[in-house]
Amino acid sequence: MGTWDIGPFDNDTAADFGGDLDEAALEEREAMIRGVLKRAAGPADFLGVSDGERAVAAAALVVAQHPAGDPACSSYGPSEPLPELPADLRMHAVDALDQVVSDRSELAELWADAANWSKWRQDITRLRDVLDPPIPPQEEALFEISSVTQSHGRRT
Repeated sequence: MGTWDIGPFDNDTAADFGGDLDEAALEEREAMIRGVLKRAAGPADFLGVSDGERAVAAAALVVAQHPAGDPACSSYGPSEPLPELPADLRMHAVDALDQVVSDRSELAELWADAANWSKWRQDITRLRDVLDPPIPPQEEALFEISSVTQSHGRRT
């Protein structure tokens, strides 16, 4: 892996993807991001390293435009502005990130052997949680609801 850190653009493939986005016309950039996410989220038997690395980078760009997201600041990411990405890309990004960490992902397999595996996995989870926040656990009820008959107003 030509990887130097855990960030979405901290590998050769993602950095090249950032450069490709910069070289593309503004109106082509959304389609490029969409294509990367759909390819990674697709029904293939195995997700290769390059597709996984591009998918993480593309998901980070979607997260960067989410109101709860952080900028995808990296000197290796795209430096040219992106168009406003449509909201439907969020679910494509979630699906792609789910595939990136699945047991059919070569990227997850390689990271599982790395010392920074847990940090990488946390970073992927952080990206995913911005796009599809986990449902917080329900607190215990503060009081019990009893049934009341409407006709008599008595508890049963």
